[in-house]
Amino acid sequence: MARLGKRSAAARMLATGGLAFALLTPAAMSATEDARIASLMPAATPYIDAHIHMDEKEPEGSITLLLQAMGKLNGTRVVIQTEPYGPGNPASWDIEKVLAAVKKHSDKLSLMGGGGTLNPMLLQAYTSGDAGPEAQKKLRARAEEILSKGAVGFGELSNEHFVLPTAPVKDYEYFPADSPLMLLLADIAAEHNVPIDLHMEAAPNDLPSGLPPPNPPMVHANFKALENLLAHNRRMRLIWAHAGSDNTGFRTPDLMRPLLQRNPNLYMEIKYDPGALGKNPPMADGKLKPEWLKLFSDFPDRFVIGSDQHYDPPATAPFARAQGNAQLLSQLPPDLRQKIAVENPMRLYPVH
Repeated sequence: MARLGKRSAAARMLATGGLAFALLTPAAMSATEDARIASLMPAATPYIDAHIHMDEKEPEGSITLLLQAMGKLNGTRVVIQTEPYGPGNPASWDIEKVLAAVKKHSDKLSLMGGGGTLNPMLLQAYTSGDAGPEAQKKLRARAEEILSKGAVGFGELSNEHFVLPTAPVKDYEYFPADSPLMLLLADIAAEHNVPIDLHMEAAPNDLPSGLPPPNPPMVHANFKALENLLAHNRRMRLIWAHAGSDNTGFRTPDLMRPLLQRNPNLYMEIKYDPGALGKNPPMADGKLKPEWLKLFSDFPDRFVIGSDQHYDPPATAPFARAQGNAQLLSQLPPDLRQKIAVENPMRLYPVH
């Protein structure tokens, strides 16, 4: 497997301006433009969005929509994430639902897998206490099957997931990041040189959730377990999703800084959602906050854009996350912007 393009190829495309329009296929150009796309404004530089979601019920229409949107936003490639589900959820799905449609655009689209199958296994093993040989064998077999079908990593997984009004997945999910099956998955990811994308609400200590059921009254401390996972196999690259979309109040630049300092295999996705700011948004009044710029500047090789935008053809909500992250990217200094926009995701995600 090669990385998401090579530096020389990317540099040639950037020099000719080809990268900015790489996603505009004839099919996408000829399709009727969704009303939500008309007002989108491009980022200052071509970029890769490393965390988006699509509608598994309408994969072709969803892909057409995201190709149009990324063309307007100055996007070059996207990494599609499967949604993380709990055991027994009838809505759960995995890469097989969208694989055929995604493969038609393999030069523009990459796919992460496991949200609908590996994530339930991880949760079930924790709640049942059964992480024995059979559970391990089953997880390894499914993980390797996902990669054999063309996935570029495992994600979106979730070991601390709240049920919120805006969340499409209505499962409260928790398992310790250093649980036995997660450590096994880290080893599998390292063996195959692919990343793991993890949704984890930040809880340095046990704390009240402040949320109604099915969320629990208390949230488990999870920083230590996260660091145990990272230390277990330093060849595994973990991408902590949704930096900038904080629902506990504890995912601040000051608290993320020591985690990044101590763990060279920890990476983060930047998510700015103007419609659901959370408790520590990276922007205020349309401007990037200085403390967030300093964090990005101090760790320029450890961040990617991960808008968490959902491209659902039947929906009508604006693509605010995609636009907000393009706006944030445009405010970065050029050298830092190039790293976060293209160079970092090209190193992190493989492409067949």
